[in-house]
Amino acid sequence: MVIFSKTLQRNLVAVFAPFGAMLMLGSLTMLPPIGIELLYKDGSVTPFLHSFWFMLISGFIIWFPLRHTVLEIQNRQGVVVVVSVWITVCVMSALPFVLADQPQMSLIDALFESTSGLTTTGATVLPKVDGLPHSILYYRAQLNLTGGIGIIVLAIAILPMIGIGGMQLYKAETPGPFKDEKLTPRIRETAKRLSSIYLILIVICAWAFWIAGMNLFDAVTHSFATLALGGFSTHTDSLGYFNSPTIELVAAFFSLLAGVNFGLIYVAWYRKSLWPILRDSEFQFYIGVMAILTGIVCIGLYTSKTFPLWEAIYHGIFQTASTVTDNGLAAGNYPNWPPFLALLLIMGSFFGGSVGSTCGGIKAMRFLLLAKQSFHEIRLLIHPHGRFFVKLGNRPISERAMQTVWGFYFLYVFIYCIFSLAVTATGVDIITAFGSVAGCLNNMGLGYGATASNFGGLNTFAKWLLIFAMLLGRLELFPVLMLCTPAYWRA
Repeated sequence: MVIFSKTLQRNLVAVFAPFGAMLMLGSLTMLPPIGIELLYKDGSVTPFLHSFWFMLISGFIIWFPLRHTVLEIQNRQGVVVVVSVWITVCVMSALPFVLADQPQMSLIDALFESTSGLTTTGATVLPKVDGLPHSILYYRAQLNLTGGIGIIVLAIAILPMIGIGGMQLYKAETPGPFKDEKLTPRIRETAKRLSSIYLILIVICAWAFWIAGMNLFDAVTHSFATLALGGFSTHTDSLGYFNSPTIELVAAFFSLLAGVNFGLIYVAWYRKSLWPILRDSEFQFYIGVMAILTGIVCIGLYTSKTFPLWEAIYHGIFQTASTVTDNGLAAGNYPNWPPFLALLLIMGSFFGGSVGSTCGGIKAMRFLLLAKQSFHEIRLLIHPHGRFFVKLGNRPISERAMQTVWGFYFLYVFIYCIFSLAVTATGVDIITAFGSVAGCLNNMGLGYGATASNFGGLNTFAKWLLIFAMLLGRLELFPVLMLCTPAYWRA
């Protein structure tokens, strides 16, 4: 009994010490919107001030008694920390929406909006965002920024350390930067340098949007949304508001860039060479699939007479890049495109981008391995006594790695079907349900049917389901599902 008590105590300390520290750190995200409000003076600083003090004090109360405790977080504890921090930060980040006079939001709507922002989904319950206070508009974009940094650090530095996540496969089986050379020997330094690259790219993206014709505020906020693949815009019509081919092409380029493994971008940046990216098997597959889908969409828009040739090209390039990488920015009256193209892009959102990027979806790496495994099975049927191996580059993929990929793929498709049925059971029509779940589970943000413009019309239970779907998609299923498994708590 004494041993059990000590073990339980160590587990609680290991979980709550970083948990309190993260809350205090999260409180700092309330300060920039206060500065924006003092600059534009079109709202109130009160919601952000109250949220700041609540998060800071709550985190301090949790952290202070444990501040001198030094414990190494084990795998099981790490899963609890990751999931609990994401859930709590989503809840805390909803406070400004609840407290603000404009927009007036219920608790469930505020939680939906904050979760959507932090998971870089970009689905919104707001029917109109034009005219909202600049502080609120900035805060929504900042949620994308914060979530994007968290996703990169989570995917590259944290989840592999506790044995889960897509990067675990990448590190173990491919000749990328994580196999040939460690980015840095310490997770803190790794997170710092990855975040630096991320912020530098945001500055470059904001500059490009500004040169393309946006004002400074729109350029900064849309750069947050684009590099994070978050999708929150400062306008109801998203990028369609600007009606600019240049802006759409800039957004397309940076959306594609954000879908690349940030570990590869890091190595390419410091080596001053694109070779680490260009030689990567996953990147080659990712670009090849994007090129094929873009070509189909552009041709479809032109042959269906939806747009003239030039408009079909730039709308097709932008919307394909935005939807398939799960960015979620929109233009060209996308919901009213021919159903075939809309369905193609919704299906493309399951593809996502590279592991170690800010995209959602199943990820290109897993699709590449599944495709190779499928052709491998065909060869075995033709040559039953042959010896063939699934390879990435020149390295064979272990059977255990392929089992992980197949397990993830099955769970992802199964969960998508279950959530679609559950949302339909709440009274939502089939088209809206399947499109909405795809938009949330893939962290893409664009719905279909009744949610093509916003998710505000859904019933409360459907919103709860979609909030859970966003978290499942962002955390790549396994951490959340592990906590829902009785065997995890008995171990």
